[in-house]
Amino acid sequence: MDSLAREARDALVQRGERLRSRTRPVAVREVEGPLSEAEREELLAIEAALTRIAVGQFGRCEQCGGAMGRHRLRAIPEARFCMTCSALRR
Repeated sequence: MDSLAREARDALVQRGERLRSRTRPVAVREVEGPLSEAEREELLAIEAALTRIAVGQFGRCEQCGGAMGRHRLRAIPEARFCMTCSALRR
């Protein structure tokens, strides 16, 4: 696994743990309410990105199959589409 994939995996795992912790009791406060729809979607995107990393598909656009670029992946490690395909999907 290259350094970008390791960096992305670490960031994604940390974000996923932070989201999951919102649904567990914390010593000084009650359990927070369930995750919002946006948080659930973010968690699903994180889990999908971790799967892509595990199977060696990280960094490839799901639509065109092209490389997504290091800057995009550093900014949005859970991104599924390259900039061109992402713009076309809007």
